[in-house]
Amino acid sequence: TRPPGHHALADRAMGFCFLNNVALAARHAQQLGKRQVIIVDWDVHHGNGTQAIFERDPSVRFVSMHQYPWYPGTGAAAERGVGNVFNVPRPPGLPRAVYVRDLLAAVTAALDGWRPELVLVSAGFDSLAGDPLGGFTLEPEDLAQCATELRRRAAAAPVVAVLEGGYRLDRLAAGAAALVRALA
Repeated sequence: TRPPGHHALADRAMGFCFLNNVALAARHAQQLGKRQVIIVDWDVHHGNGTQAIFERDPSVRFVSMHQYPWYPGTGAAAERGVGNVFNVPRPPGLPRAVYVRDLLAAVTAALDGWRPELVLVSAGFDSLAGDPLGGFTLEPEDLAQCATELRRRAAAAPVVAVLEGGYRLDRLAAGAAALVRALA
């Protein structure tokens, strides 16, 4: 979907985002009987809107790996909600393997003793190397690896990806294609 949604708050638009697509999807899924939902956000910008919507809701866990400090200025590791928020703030320019390792470690922590019935991915491809709005070094195959691991670690839950940021179209296309292949 375009525009992205993870900056949108419950009561207002923010940061190119009008509606918080993953928040709407999570709530709709809960209305259909999916009690526990995990949202994994790998956009280079913190999903402040998603966190604000769910940080007091123990039925939703939120994992966000993002460049920090960076727009929107939120997403410090100390921001934990009611124990359901797992922020992974990282500086730009780290080796790719560090980003993958740290994101998957946060996913492991979020899944500890908890079985989601739905996995939502805020798939921001501005976390890929070369994006003009970020400084991460990830490649499409790294995000495919993360998606594959999400499927493995939450094997009973369907995985649904929602497009967030990505401002270099060739990289966005390569990332989206790698993600779709990993989830197919």
